[in-house]
Amino acid sequence: MSHPSLSPIPSLAPVSEVSWADPVRQGLFNDWIAGIAATQGLLPETLRIASADASFRRYLRVDTVQGDSRIVMDAPPDKENSEPFVRIAALMKDAGLNAPVVLDWHEAHGFMLLSDLGDATMMSAIDAERPQANHGLYMQAVDTLVQWQLASRPGVLPPYDAALLNRELSLFPDWYLGQHKKVQLQGKDQETLAQAFALIVQRNLAAPSVYVHRDFMPRNLMMPHGTGPLSQQLGVLDFQDAVYGPVTYDVASLMRDAFLTWDEDFVLDITIRYWEKARKAGLMDFEDWHSDFGAFYRAVEWMGLQRHLKVAGIFARLTLRDGKPKYLADAPRFIHYIRKACDRYRELGPLLKVIDEIEGTTPQVGFAYGRM
Repeated sequence: MSHPSLSPIPSLAPVSEVSWADPVRQGLFNDWIAGIAATQGLLPETLRIASADASFRRYLRVDTVQGDSRIVMDAPPDKENSEPFVRIAALMKDAGLNAPVVLDWHEAHGFMLLSDLGDATMMSAIDAERPQANHGLYMQAVDTLVQWQLASRPGVLPPYDAALLNRELSLFPDWYLGQHKKVQLQGKDQETLAQAFALIVQRNLAAPSVYVHRDFMPRNLMMPHGTGPLSQQLGVLDFQDAVYGPVTYDVASLMRDAFLTWDEDFVLDITIRYWEKARKAGLMDFEDWHSDFGAFYRAVEWMGLQRHLKVAGIFARLTLRDGKPKYLADAPRFIHYIRKACDRYRELGPLLKVIDEIEGTTPQVGFAYGRM
């Protein structure tokens, strides 16, 4: 999973308020932007904070002489590898998606100039109290996702293989349980977790592979902005950790959001519409998925479970290691997702029991349509 991005923060702060912890890096930046200002039509004195990031990246906004703006990525190369961003941005452009265009990149120093997709995320446009009011937005997101998946080719992006799935899952016992809950599983409980993780990986690897954004959610999708051939499409950000893996991942990410929870009816509605579009596009030609939405949806739930366990660990790490407490505040949402999925499948009953013991929660009542 790519680290969750924070929503863009519009600001009119003067350049002096863009602070630099390292004066040497500030000097390198000033030299770089001065060197490209004329050819790119930039007004360096308008530089301001655009958004923060859960990683070591940050984004600045700068105006142009044409009256619009550009985004500057500040990504220290000793902490962030920007090459995947550049490569995947080109893949998205080839797929016809509205992703940032790389206009200049100083690879050695980690500075990048990008086209500006605006400061309004899909999340900012969502009415959390009225699910159906957001139906059109989610259908745009579904169309964008199918378009991205249709561009998929093997051997282009790193594989979302067993090693990566397991490495991500290990964040849950290492950071959420070990560091946050101060719990080290022993004996039978440790064996239960290992068996559940093995089953989750096995189920997820059975799905057909496509390009996977890995954080496809409203905070990383931008509302249509500006002019041009792609200006009516949702923009896509935070794609630098994309891989080639389960077709179920991004729709699970979209509908079981890190920062927003929808009722099951709305989740099912949008997921069914995604399935219908993906089926017509030839993305559901696997076992009985083409004819059986239920089979596909069960696979989405198993994929979502892997993501939720991982993100609970990541959010604990962001809080406890990186000093970003607001992330762990969202952990109860993920524990709810995890318990809900575990309650629905008999094979995950032992895992649910372990989690209930740790969380001090009572077992859930089964869903009306029964456990599977």
